[in-house]
Amino acid sequence: MQLRPISSLARGPTSVDLDFDFTEDNTKYDAVVFLNNSGIVLDDTGKAALQNYLNLSGNFVGIHCAADALRGTPFFGNQIGAYFDYHPPLQESVVEVVNNTHPSTAGLPARWRPLDEMYNFQSDPRAVGAQVLLTADESSYSDPGQRRFDHGMPRPIAWYQECGAGVQQGCVAGRSWYSGLGHTIEIWSDELFLGHVLGGITWVLASKTTRAFNKEGRVGNPPTEV
Repeated sequence: MQLRPISSLARGPTSVDLDFDFTEDNTKYDAVVFLNNSGIVLDDTGKAALQNYLNLSGNFVGIHCAADALRGTPFFGNQIGAYFDYHPPLQESVVEVVNNTHPSTAGLPARWRPLDEMYNFQSDPRAVGAQVLLTADESSYSDPGQRRFDHGMPRPIAWYQECGAGVQQGCVAGRSWYSGLGHTIEIWSDELFLGHVLGGITWVLASKTTRAFNKEGRVGNPPTEV
């Protein structure tokens, strides 16, 4: 997927110009998005290619159950920030904005009530350097499950890494952004949620580690004149 022009993203979901194509060339893009894909979605060759892309300063976005993908792959767990553990039943819950200056949260109310799954995670994303953007107000919903892991408090739901922790030592990291929201069909028609996701994508693209904003970048597309 290519987003262009990048500047149009700031004006809201209705102004986004999207082009789709299929390619095996993983050096062509300024960001890789894992959207609601769980399980072992890449074989060993694919995992090596993703690691190489990140090592070349590629950017990464993960949405919802992407945190349940590629378990047993340490670099991916670090890059996404934390693996999914379990979620309580689907219900309306309060999500609180921790940082309202980030492009992915700037358009959200301080207390937002989406109908979605409030994920529990197997670790605290803060442990790999992630900065939390959204947290879940645990008093606003019912969670009958048994928590087995410490994911930190307040309960993280969305976060970012200025330097993705999945790169190998000695490499320059691109950005990483993750949101645990995005389960229902309906939320993908919600302007607030779409602004949240597009703000995250906009932010990773502006990392200055890829060709979108850096002519010395080793992956990605150069900016398109409009």
